[in-house]
Amino acid sequence: MDIILIIKYVFLGLLQGITEPIPVSSSGHLVIARELFNIEARGLSFEIFLNTASLFAILFAYRKDIYAIIGNLFRYFFKRARDVDAVKDFKYIMYLIIATIPVGILGVLLKDFIGDNISMGFVGLMLLVTGTALWFIKNKRGQKRDGAITVKDAIIVGLAQCIALTPGVSRSGAALVGAMSVGLNQKNALRFVFLLYIPVSVGTALISVEDIVNDPYLDTLIVPYALSFLVSLVATYFALKWLQNVMEKGNLAIFSYYCFALGTFSILYYYVFI
Repeated sequence: MDIILIIKYVFLGLLQGITEPIPVSSSGHLVIARELFNIEARGLSFEIFLNTASLFAILFAYRKDIYAIIGNLFRYFFKRARDVDAVKDFKYIMYLIIATIPVGILGVLLKDFIGDNISMGFVGLMLLVTGTALWFIKNKRGQKRDGAITVKDAIIVGLAQCIALTPGVSRSGAALVGAMSVGLNQKNALRFVFLLYIPVSVGTALISVEDIVNDPYLDTLIVPYALSFLVSLVATYFALKWLQNVMEKGNLAIFSYYCFALGTFSILYYYVFI
């Protein structure tokens, strides 16, 4: 097995893992890595594997919330429980489903076009958009908790997430901007955004099953795939924990500065130096 090939895939797994949870666009970083270092993973299913690794990390990080929601849903449907917790979590799941619908529809319609021939310069422009959006909500301190979410709020967050189908626009960043714009406090906005990631990620994997089955490189690259999967899983978990800490301290602006810096560099590199 080519050690350089393994290092390349592990690097891409690490990059994906670190940038998936934080609002700086993991897909945009993969485009930049391809341009700067002339590395690109072969195989259509590689990015799906990395996204699945991030999904497992997020499931583990929010396992207590997920267990509680599943338990309350079980009581709601099978034991006819109508206490505050059961009703709140039933509505919460409904809002997650509503917020998933817009990106689900667009994802299916644009599946064959998303990510095609995206340049480093375009990613740079989208990073500036992401940075600007984060800048506007950096000091926002909402008061809404989970129980105060409305159908309108879920639709707004879902529409905001649709923008992230474009490489360079962070999914977590777009959804976070939407959640905080409707008045959710930072902790509950972050929770909603990453629980929302679960159905979106599962849906992406499902519509890509054909790509995985027909991937001509899957057999020969199983070791690099597996290693990058593990690296991405671990990196996603710790990056998410770091993001939670940053949000608690109200330091969201650091991601805005980062997007401005990387976006400006990407634009200059692509339009001036290439």
